[in-house]
Amino acid sequence: MKIKSFLGLVGLCALMGLVRPTESMAQKQFTLEDLNFGGTNFYKMRPEARYLTWWGGKLVRQDLNSCSLVDPVSGREKRLFSLDELNRWAGLEKSDEVVRHLYAAEFPYADRPVVLVQNGREDLYVNFKTHRLEQRSDRPAGLQAHLWNSQSGATAYVADNQLFVTDAKGQKRQLTTDGSRNIVYGQSVHRDEFGISGGLYWSPKGNRLAFYRMDQSMVADYPLVDIPELDWKPEKGESRAAKAAPIKYPMAGETSHKVTVGVYDLTTGKTVYLQAGDPTDRYFTNIAWSPDEKTVYMFEVNRDQNDCRLVSYDAVTGAKLKELYRETDAKYVEPCHPIQFLPWNENEFVLQSQKDGYNHLYLFNKDGRLIRQITSGKWVVMDILGFNAKQKGIIYVSNECNPIQRNAWLVNVATGKRTLLDNGRGCHYPKLSKDGSVLMDSYSEPDVPHKYEVVTLNGRPQRHDYFTSADPWKEYNVPEYTSGSIKAADGKTDLYWRMVKPVGFDPNKKYPTVIYVYGGPHAHNVEASWHWGARGWETYMAQKGYLLFILDNRGSEHRGKEFEQATFRHLGQEEMKDQMEGVKYLKSLPYVDKDRIGVHGWSFGGYMTISLITNYPDVFKVAVAGGPVIDWKWYEVMYGERYMDTPQTNPDGYAQTSLLQKAKNLKGKLQIIIGLNDPVVVPQHAYSFLKACIAAGTQPDFYVYPGEPHNMRGHQSVHLHERITQYFEDYLASPSSSGKRKVQ
Repeated sequence: MKIKSFLGLVGLCALMGLVRPTESMAQKQFTLEDLNFGGTNFYKMRPEARYLTWWGGKLVRQDLNSCSLVDPVSGREKRLFSLDELNRWAGLEKSDEVVRHLYAAEFPYADRPVVLVQNGREDLYVNFKTHRLEQRSDRPAGLQAHLWNSQSGATAYVADNQLFVTDAKGQKRQLTTDGSRNIVYGQSVHRDEFGISGGLYWSPKGNRLAFYRMDQSMVADYPLVDIPELDWKPEKGESRAAKAAPIKYPMAGETSHKVTVGVYDLTTGKTVYLQAGDPTDRYFTNIAWSPDEKTVYMFEVNRDQNDCRLVSYDAVTGAKLKELYRETDAKYVEPCHPIQFLPWNENEFVLQSQKDGYNHLYLFNKDGRLIRQITSGKWVVMDILGFNAKQKGIIYVSNECNPIQRNAWLVNVATGKRTLLDNGRGCHYPKLSKDGSVLMDSYSEPDVPHKYEVVTLNGRPQRHDYFTSADPWKEYNVPEYTSGSIKAADGKTDLYWRMVKPVGFDPNKKYPTVIYVYGGPHAHNVEASWHWGARGWETYMAQKGYLLFILDNRGSEHRGKEFEQATFRHLGQEEMKDQMEGVKYLKSLPYVDKDRIGVHGWSFGGYMTISLITNYPDVFKVAVAGGPVIDWKWYEVMYGERYMDTPQTNPDGYAQTSLLQKAKNLKGKLQIIIGLNDPVVVPQHAYSFLKACIAAGTQPDFYVYPGEPHNMRGHQSVHLHERITQYFEDYLASPSSSGKRKVQ
């Protein structure tokens, strides 16, 4: 399969950047309230969006006060009902708990005029043809998980640590009594790794429920602390002292939790557990059901994460039936997607694997026999959107057009013939109708803020314009956004970069430059979306006269197994080499001030930030590291051991990648920022690095957000980015950068 050239695909105009506005065209200046997601004006500064969902094969627009049917060809809209009407039909017009908007309205039945809405206390199922409330379901206080099935009308939920099921008639049954912070039911397990985002799984017709049970009583507590709110008053009878708020946190090489999978039968009221054997040091993930609801499937991974097996179980007895598939790897196997049965053939399913080097689709029969590989090539299938039964095809998203794009395709399961469904440019986030006949395509391109098209799939795909967002920044001084590629440190691999040049860019001047970095697995920064995926803070800094540079190094996502696994057992090392190739490129540009280079990143990017300023202290003058990993032996089991093995089996790798011994190398200005209640990269990382710096006599700066987790929430994010900006203004803005300048 030929990969289209980067230049040919995205176009010369886009590659060279957006046209810089003249002074007469753009006079306004951005603030962080405009550009930061916690800002008071942020949502007004985003390209206008359309909230759209499916009612079977019909497209519905969800708005604040109404829902409307959208004609897929003409784009004309016909109102279905208003918010006032819905509240009246539900008997809520005089209640304090009315439905307040329709942005999240759902249409669960393809063949019935029923809308599902919430008022904060209940799920309400309203028939908008008969104008009657058909069903209501409580959302109890302390809700920890919730899943409704449209076929049976039953709801499974977890409240106060216990698992409950309520049937369509409202009859409630409590399934557990031993739930606690040690015994966790129906919620995400294995710390959200392996594609897990929940713990409740209804069978197709809603007659049976599979659920996780996680015993973490053997996992060590990590001592987080909650401090009192600022409005604490003694008359409330509460202690003025901070409170212990421990979490269960299994660190690399230490004892982990044990997970089992239960199956509840709605008809018999009985629960069985899958007979998967001893769960010690094993991961169970990607639970799926057979169409006839008789069989449960899940992937089982060993603790080393180099041996993955797909196993089937009897849903009635819990007995193990068969091992259908096995995949091993010298480094690691990472299953992130459940199997999916073909809607036109209940004896065959699709499995995703990157066993040939890239994530692709494979067709198996239900006995585990490989029928054929459906897709192949040096590109990655990112997501399966669904199926088109008439064309016997799978609709999926991939980066076949270009490594930094997302495009929608249809592949014929029998022949492997692929059909591009969109324009072949940009980043597309489509939604497929339940019957697979229509695709709602939401996308942007480097010079297209946001556009919506409807693609009809009966016969040859036809694209129809629906809505194009105006540029919300047209009256502002906008920097120049460009993108390109360089070779990695291995001399052969293409790495993609984004550059944001200062507003009013003059190629004869030299500019302070900030490298923004993440660099870790399962993420990327550079993409062919609006402004090449630039973050608002980059635009803000460009407005202040900085040049911003972002490079996706080896180890980041969607580039294939070799690219991702290059960092195995020595995280940060190959990544730094690639980032330094980016620095080499920057230093070759006459307008980059090589004596004023800074770096900033969060989480894995925080780790990379401190790695770069301590390993290359003569290159980086200023750094701001948020929520940084310092030593991988303090990170959690699933992620840490996948990429580093254990401290016991890879002591040299852990020693090489630890930043504790690098504290003595710090020469430039470094600010570390964390959330006091970070449950992801626990505060021990930052505290230990500070302790190492004290011992070494180096002087980092430190700032903490009390009560905040791994990322700052709400308007505190504006405060955070003001602080980050101020640090670069203080120490990088001018050649001397000794004075302090106020952030405007």
